[in-house]
Amino acid sequence: MRTIDAIALILKKEGIEFLSAFPTTALIEAIAETGVRPVICRQERVGVHIADGFARVTNGRKASVFAMQYGPGAENAYPGVATAFSDSVPMLFLPLGHPVSRESVMPMYSSLKSYDSVTKHIERINTPDRAGASLRRAFAAMRMGRPGPAMLEIPADIAVAEVDPSIVDNYVPVKTAVSAADEDDVMEAAKVLLDADRPLVIAGQGVLYAEASAELTELAELLQVAVGTTMAGKSAFSEMHPLSVGSLSEVMNGAALEYWRDCDVLFGIGTSFTIQGMVTPIPAGKTVIHATNNPADLHKDYDADHPLLGDARLVLRQMIDACKELLSTRQRETPDTAGRISALRSAWYGEWEPKLTSDETPITPYRVIGEFMKLVEPSEAIVTHDSGSPRMQIMPFYRSDGPRSYIGWGKSHGLGTGLGLIMGAKLARPEKFCVNFMGDAAFGMTGLDFETAVRSNIPICTIVLNNDDMAVEVPHMERSNDLFGSRRLYGRYADMARAMGGWNERVEDPGDVGPAILRARRATEEGQSALLEFVTSSEMAKSNLRAFA
Repeated sequence: MRTIDAIALILKKEGIEFLSAFPTTALIEAIAETGVRPVICRQERVGVHIADGFARVTNGRKASVFAMQYGPGAENAYPGVATAFSDSVPMLFLPLGHPVSRESVMPMYSSLKSYDSVTKHIERINTPDRAGASLRRAFAAMRMGRPGPAMLEIPADIAVAEVDPSIVDNYVPVKTAVSAADEDDVMEAAKVLLDADRPLVIAGQGVLYAEASAELTELAELLQVAVGTTMAGKSAFSEMHPLSVGSLSEVMNGAALEYWRDCDVLFGIGTSFTIQGMVTPIPAGKTVIHATNNPADLHKDYDADHPLLGDARLVLRQMIDACKELLSTRQRETPDTAGRISALRSAWYGEWEPKLTSDETPITPYRVIGEFMKLVEPSEAIVTHDSGSPRMQIMPFYRSDGPRSYIGWGKSHGLGTGLGLIMGAKLARPEKFCVNFMGDAAFGMTGLDFETAVRSNIPICTIVLNNDDMAVEVPHMERSNDLFGSRRLYGRYADMARAMGGWNERVEDPGDVGPAILRARRATEEGQSALLEFVTSSEMAKSNLRAFA
């Protein structure tokens, strides 16, 4: 048996359902021989994003893998791997490597050296008999503790070398282990949470990976406490729940903003509390309870008054039990949290209603978002944004309903990321209406991979908000645009989708926005990949960071 065939069989043992890849790598043929479908992308970055989206939606429970050739393939995949690393996505990268005899010859590109800073675990399979142990270590590393991508480089000569078939027979799929927090620390934190006048729970993607949404909901209802989520954690708590204030990032709705400013105790669960450009900083004067499974996150950017180290689901269960014990011996006035949130949200949505229902032309992007929210039940969909204006325009309005009904991202991501993510999501949950919103600049980065969706029978819906402009760059490119039109972009993207074999429609009339969304959905239900192009205005989204300046 060749080493590459053993690797393919071990991946099947780990539950791989498809292989995202771009030639040339011997793993494509080897995995096909096992009955697993290769999904061949148009460019490596998008292929990584496909595996990334699948890993997120399955919470890393199934093997999610991208494979590529050495040299150019590994070089082109780098942005996608960096994206997965920034969002702690548990997935496996398997680049071929130069033959062992050539590994130190300049100027050979070394994945082992180059990817070290954007992977949680990195290793080379340097002898055939170590392939099984290397895969075991990779799967354990990417799933244990704070998740993250792992990479194994397979030298081209090792890939085709003979190996004893017992390497496959002896391989046992990796079982993960989790731990809870110190019970005394949890009890102390529970007392603080119960004594708070205006508490706020903020859930990160650790709640999603721990599959702890039920426990989070139980705690929220027990205490009648407001719950928000981070950008990556959006959907960890149903935003249709009356105790939800929505997502908090660089942009947020009025209820979220008010609670973010006004809370006295902030309980972060499954979040790193990392300071970065897409996150509104924690205002001063808060008592912070910080629960994470990664010790490196505690006290990293903020002082944690009550640090808790443990798995999000186990810590939430501990917190529920501690609060119940405390409540059994004390009286506590039940706050009308839901009523306050409803009033704040209604007032904020009222201010935006003219935009969400506007008949202006070109179409305001908020009309597209408003129509989509009216027509699509969030529990039936998986939605994601793209970088730039679409992310900032959708995040505060769209209300997810259930774990992974929204994929939030943006810590270190290039334009065009959402297209691959939504393909991976559709592969994971084919029964869902899977939609990515992107701008015309984002389409320019990865749009040709819409053909990957068509060719691979992945019936997604891509919504392109086309304003012939890089609107998010208006403050940064004003003079150059006046002189040379440096922000201007042009294209008819529905025509491109037609040329690639997909269902397509270009919409310029605001009155046809809703019907077009329904037509696109029907197309996906009939097995077609759909692209909707809306001709929109260059309306800029506004950051809430100004509220804390």
